[in-house]
Amino acid sequence: MGKRVKVSGSEFLTEFEDDNKTNGTLNGKPFAWDVSKIAGNRYHVIKDHRSFNVEVLPEVDGKSQIKVNGNVYETETIDKFDELLKKLGMEKGGAGKVNELKAPMPGLVLEISVKPGDQLQKGDRVLVLEAMKMENVIKAPADVTVASVEVEKGKTVDKNQVMVRFV
Repeated sequence: MGKRVKVSGSEFLTEFEDDNKTNGTLNGKPFAWDVSKIAGNRYHVIKDHRSFNVEVLPEVDGKSQIKVNGNVYETETIDKFDELLKKLGMEKGGAGKVNELKAPMPGLVLEISVKPGDQLQKGDRVLVLEAMKMENVIKAPADVTVASVEVEKGKTVDKNQVMVRFV
């Protein structure tokens, strides 16, 4: 299964054929790169008979930056969880305030870790939802304050049902 990658706002579908990620397909077209590690996070890449000096810069807020021949590009790998958040209108880095947390799938509420008035930071545990015999930890999508908890432990929820409201 391929991965979607954003580079400076443009999206690409990548599928690698090897663990070294030197060949595969990019938007359905085959590619092959000759990659040599220079030192640390610096590489020399040859693609289509062209030479590139590449440096992988540190990740910030889930986004990486790469420097290619002196030009810096922001990159982001989009995984299944990011897709789910986007479908629910809660994509990371999205503008606007998060007012509610909806169930990403139908399931059973196993645990509630918050109460009204709790101040949460992005990524804090909110509740545990059992779905398809798997326990899914649902985390805060942003820095928020809990206004109300709309579900009860031991009760089922439907997909997109509001579980927690935020101030």
